Amino acid sequence: MVATLVRLRLLVLRNSFRRSTSQLVAVVIGGVYALIALVVVLGGLVLLGFAPTEVVRTVVIIAGSAAVLGWAVFPLLLSGIEQTLDPAKLAVYPIPLRPLMVGMLLSAAVGVAGAATTLASLATSLSWIRLPGIALVALVTGVLGAATCIVVSRAVTSVSSGLSGGRRFREASGLLILIPLILAGPIVIGITRGLRSSSDALPAVADGLSWSPLGAVWAVPSQLALGDPLGALARFLIAVATFAVLWLVWRWGLARSLTTPARASSRVRAQGKLGWFGVLPGTRSGAIAARCLTYWFRDPRYLRQLLVVPLMPVLFWFYSSLNHSSVLPVIAAPVVAFSLGIGMIADVSYDSTAFALHVAKAVPGRADRWGRAAALLSFAVPAVVLIAIFGAAVGDAWHVLPGLIGLSLGILLTGSAVCAVTSARLVFPVPEPGDNPFRSRPGANISLIGPTFAAWGVIAVLCLPEIVLFIVGLVTGEALWGWAALVVGVALGGVLVAVGVRIGGNVLDARAPELLLQLRKDA
Repeated sequence: MVATLVRLRLLVLRNSFRRSTSQLVAVVIGGVYALIALVVVLGGLVLLGFAPTEVVRTVVIIAGSAAVLGWAVFPLLLSGIEQTLDPAKLAVYPIPLRPLMVGMLLSAAVGVAGAATTLASLATSLSWIRLPGIALVALVTGVLGAATCIVVSRAVTSVSSGLSGGRRFREASGLLILIPLILAGPIVIGITRGLRSSSDALPAVADGLSWSPLGAVWAVPSQLALGDPLGALARFLIAVATFAVLWLVWRWGLARSLTTPARASSRVRAQGKLGWFGVLPGTRSGAIAARCLTYWFRDPRYLRQLLVVPLMPVLFWFYSSLNHSSVLPVIAAPVVAFSLGIGMIADVSYDSTAFALHVAKAVPGRADRWGRAAALLSFAVPAVVLIAIFGAAVGDAWHVLPGLIGLSLGILLTGSAVCAVTSARLVFPVPEPGDNPFRSRPGANISLIGPTFAAWGVIAVLCLPEIVLFIVGLVTGEALWGWAALVVGVALGGVLVAVGVRIGGNVLDARAPELLLQLRKDA
């Protein structure tokens, strides 16, 4: 049964290559990146073998602990490491639980991430190449460490499956995890500065991790190398106990997911409360704008783009405080404007098969384009203006505020205009409604590269007038150029939005059935 499950995993992987060229390209590129990273890790471990024992111990324990932690966090971002052997799909087959778990464990080990982790874990023995006996022990602990990484991901997935069956949990967990990822730079810098204050900080961190479930398995060889067999035995027992507990947690969660179906929940809005539909005009464009605003503030696929609005100024302020620069806070507004403007590039794709309602009701293309653009601009324009004021205040650069607002609004309006055309022309593979907003379909990133870069180039060219005026104002210091940038950015951006809506509407009228067909095919 275990061999059958592993063969099934490899068969599905092979067939997916034949079905989609983009998926094959994406996996090949991912494999190349993993191979390069693995070669770098192997080379580093070989060089580490000539370092003092304390250095080897510190590096291996911290890196191994980071790997275990990463495998524990990764499922929360992507709803599981490997979904080929999905318990929900296997529940109808009478597969005993233990062979199923072993098969799922081995199937994860033959994936790109699992194989790279397993090889890197085994390669930790290279750092003890001068001590053959210790290197042999490192091979054994490497196997246990790799298995712990995979099992912790399965345990986290199984435990969260009951909660993640609810849509709100998936949405909230993904968005909450995105915040520390965006702030990873300041967090890492803060930790690094704290560690630099003491030369013994990293060894102390490694020593603490060696007694934890994260780092105990990686500390066993180094304890033997330091002449501490009792300490090595204690840490090995912690590692084995950690694996056993994770295995039992995974077994419990897997058994529950095989016997308890996922439950869907729904909430009915109270009578008379129409949300945005009761606020905006009862026209076709107004109805679409109300629906899009509901998406922007309730759909996690849109909400993850809105996180840029409050977090980006914080990031630029932090980095400016490090470099004592007044330029970085000023850049925040154009960056946020660009991010929000380009965010509509897959707007129709996010609709998924719900776009059938537009086709069935013969919604005019211009009404659709106006509604979507109005929904974005209704909150993006004030947000960009406020961020521009914040940047000018923090950087004490009030003289650039008019030009900064003009440049930012010009980028926002131009991005909306370009996306009004591209989203009517192209369909992208995106997460399904209600799915984890960070789950990417195979080949999705590859298919997005070309159109996204093309849209960036078009936006840059169309924004050249306000960009030039803003730069001239910065160089000369004359306020007239900044006010000219403000006028040009708003006027030219408004004209481009009108043109983009007109062109995008015509394209949508001509391609609506074809777009719906592509959306249904991708669903």
